[in-house]
Amino acid sequence: MTPDAFAAAARGGSAPPDGLSPALLGLWWDRRGDWTRAHEAVAADEVGRDAAWVHAYLHRREGDAANARYWYRRAARPEAVGGPEAEWGEIAAVLLG
Repeated sequence: MTPDAFAAAARGGSAPPDGLSPALLGLWWDRRGDWTRAHEAVAADEVGRDAAWVHAYLHRREGDAANARYWYRRAARPEAVGGPEAEWGEIAAVLLG
């Protein structure tokens, strides 16, 4: 599935598909506009780097730069410099690839 197809499915679907990783589940809920559920999904995975990357994105998006930096370090990823839409697409492309 492409990032665009994943985003469209999230916007149009009532429930996420079965079998999504915590990181993809976080992106799904974020695309549906439910930050709390997105955060809960990634917070449930305390060791995964992919979940940490989405966790960083979520905190950056909410404006908590210090918390986002912590999660970028946990994800072993550089801090994002583009806008949130670009970062969402980048994360989705990597995780769906």
